[in-house]
Amino acid sequence: MTSTAQERTALLGKLGLDGQNKAALGRVLATGNIAQATERSDGRMEATVRINPDELVWDPSVLVLPHGGDLELTLINDDLNTHCALLPSNGDRKFIWLVNHSRGRATLNLDGPGYYWFSSPTGNDEGRGLTGAIVVLGEVPPEARLDRPEQPRP
Repeated sequence: MTSTAQERTALLGKLGLDGQNKAALGRVLATGNIAQATERSDGRMEATVRINPDELVWDPSVLVLPHGGDLELTLINDDLNTHCALLPSNGDRKFIWLVNHSRGRATLNLDGPGYYWFSSPTGNDEGRGLTGAIVVLGEVPPEARLDRPEQPRP
């Protein structure tokens, strides 16, 4: 296992994304990096996600937030092709065009723990790798938990 793969595996373990029913996240988005958003003193979080030249992968492809709240996200397209970003946000999704060698900013509100997917739905970008996830850590309050029977485990 390479050093990069070991670091990725270690971070998935540290964040709890490698357990039963969570491992799929690390496998579905097996390319790209994992990063954590920076929390500012005012409680807002910030991060940068980019598309590197000729890679068709978000970098990072998995962005981890320590808790729910507002995220100021900078998107950078260093590729020679135009892409876009369809981003999750409570109440309204955000859509940003990213022409070649451009950047954009979006403020997202993700107030609950969970996995939030983002992508570039133009052309076949999603099918070629421009799909990512924002993971918001934290416990789901009891009133928001799904009421369903125990699932069988292998």
